[in-house]
Amino acid sequence: MKLICVLPCFFSVAGLWAQSGADWPSYLGGEDRSHYSTLAQITPANVQRLEVAWMYRSGDFKPDMRKQIQCNPLVVGGVLYGTTALQKLVALDAATGRELWRFDPHTDGRSKMGDVRHRGLAYWTKGGDRRLVFAHDRYLYVVDAGTGRLVRSFGDQGMIDFKAGQATDKMVLNSGTPGVVFGDLYILPTRTSESHGTAAAGHIRAYDLNTGRLVWTFHTIPQPGEYGYETWPPDAWKSFGGANCWAGMALDKERGLVFVPTGSAAYDFWGGNRVGENLFSNSLICLDARTGKRVWHYQMIRHDIWDRDLPAPPNLLTIRRDGREIPAVAQTTKSGHVFVFHRETGEPLLPIEERPAPASDIPGEVTWPTQPLPVSPAPFSRQTLAYEDLTNLTPAAHRAAVDRFARLRQHVPFQPPSREGTIVNPGLDGGGEWGGAAVDPAGVMYVNGSDTPWILTMVEASGGGSASKHDLGRGTYLRFCSGCHQVDRAGNPLQNIPALNKLNERLRRDEVMTLIGAGRGVMPAFGFLAEAARETLVDYLMGAIGAPTALLTARNDGAQSTSPADMSSVPWVVSYERWLDPNGYPAVKPPWGTLSAIDLNTGQYLWKVPLGELPELTAQGHAPTGTANYGGPVVTAGGLVFIAATQDEMIRAFDRKTGRILWQSKLPTGGYATPSTYMAGGRQYIVIACGGGKLGSKSDDVYVAFALPQ
Repeated sequence: MKLICVLPCFFSVAGLWAQSGADWPSYLGGEDRSHYSTLAQITPANVQRLEVAWMYRSGDFKPDMRKQIQCNPLVVGGVLYGTTALQKLVALDAATGRELWRFDPHTDGRSKMGDVRHRGLAYWTKGGDRRLVFAHDRYLYVVDAGTGRLVRSFGDQGMIDFKAGQATDKMVLNSGTPGVVFGDLYILPTRTSESHGTAAAGHIRAYDLNTGRLVWTFHTIPQPGEYGYETWPPDAWKSFGGANCWAGMALDKERGLVFVPTGSAAYDFWGGNRVGENLFSNSLICLDARTGKRVWHYQMIRHDIWDRDLPAPPNLLTIRRDGREIPAVAQTTKSGHVFVFHRETGEPLLPIEERPAPASDIPGEVTWPTQPLPVSPAPFSRQTLAYEDLTNLTPAAHRAAVDRFARLRQHVPFQPPSREGTIVNPGLDGGGEWGGAAVDPAGVMYVNGSDTPWILTMVEASGGGSASKHDLGRGTYLRFCSGCHQVDRAGNPLQNIPALNKLNERLRRDEVMTLIGAGRGVMPAFGFLAEAARETLVDYLMGAIGAPTALLTARNDGAQSTSPADMSSVPWVVSYERWLDPNGYPAVKPPWGTLSAIDLNTGQYLWKVPLGELPELTAQGHAPTGTANYGGPVVTAGGLVFIAATQDEMIRAFDRKTGRILWQSKLPTGGYATPSTYMAGGRQYIVIACGGGKLGSKSDDVYVAFALPQ
């Protein structure tokens, strides 16, 4: 009863808090996705006094769980709203970390998926109502912010199934990154599979927050008569998926414009069955937020075969030139570039060149002959790779890198994936990644980047004619599993993806069959595969190689088969890996991670510094190397840039003007998320979700808040 009495007091001053900048009311600080706060209690002069103010754990996490928290929590009226490692929505007293309530989408809702990477939620007010908008699995929930209970007047008893009518059961469609609230509309980003046949189309949809009614849809894979239809093969919209916005969006409320970055079409790495530019994949799309009509777009990658999804929401900012203020939007990319446009027209505000791109020698692939690249600003991650860039940490590491380099396809931007292996630098995780960049009112961008090369190797999925069960099982594995678990089934420890090459030593055959059909954690369900196809896949995984047999065929009910003929639409699949030396370090010279300040008024860098260090290398006399990083920065009026994100499990404060580290603190595990900052009880707090689970770090379920001593 006490809880119900206290919370309305918080909400009664919510408007005042938001006006004063005390809150963190939207994902990444605001619908402009600026990551900027007007708070200035913590400054370069006192930041070294920061201490842990409180820590919160949900209590239902076990150390052996492979979970993550990537949430950028909201703070409104002294209440923090975030998600736990087990994907529960919780409300905490922002001054103490005391839990006020929790909502479990698995028991209070209808969600089934056990491991969605939640990055945040949205907050909506109307009259006296305060509501949270929260997506999990295929459901969109509206929860009362005061009680944690579903708002039963929304949709079907407080939820809608946004997959219903949009995708078949065999297709993947869910959501983990918050969308934007515009009036009574919620514009939803979605995540799909990256495999042809299991990826739903990534159309952008807006829902009425009062009723759950679908208000408008923008087709990211155009249908007949729509702009961009001719950039795909005829009727591609009937069978192709992807081109979705999984990274989140930005909103210009004053102009009623929503800015939507999209990812690649499925299948990611071979596009011989989708010849053309493939609009609106890999594009920044400006839509009328009221109607969903296209205002303008710019495609950053034509016919993507490198998994170069636009990885983060764009930043809305103001550019100043010749005494004029220009409304701008800036988009970071996995390749480490920044594109800057006029917000209303899409006109580039910094120059972009269309440059020739290499052709593919993979049969059937037709690459686009040119690709756009910004002339300014310069990329924030390295773009070329030569012998002199290879690691020299030790003589053995250098020899191993040189030997591998000699066998690989030489690296240039947009070099297509190849049979012998193609270097992609920066790698598939960026460059820029989902943490995004921060911008301040002066037009300066603060962006972190990773600088680890990856290797893409194309593998023929299947041959023709008759095939053994082993061949059919391997073909299914290559098509659906190898992208994560690798062609040799060795897994990826840095991503917590288990090896499958000794699966028969850990699981029974019936357990593997169940797992393939139902999915688990981040692994999607493959129940749409014909039972015979699943049987041959299990044969392959468990090492039971049968005698040659006739080709499997599709069942009468239309379920997917895995014969070579059926897979002819995607005859080539990719194996990818981070390129590491024998000791597990990147096979190139440092820095491996950086933080940069770029003046977007001019395109010039103000500073660039390594982000993160590896203590064992520092102890050997090496300068800080920087590390791979996940999560973004926050910039404050107090003159600081706060960021965690690094492999060394630290959170740091940098001087906004110089890039000098002023403070750092060890976290319980990796803070692979973007911090939030807010005022509560007269103190400014910095809070970070510490879920770990990436880059070889342990998983955890903890939020840590820092503040100056009372």
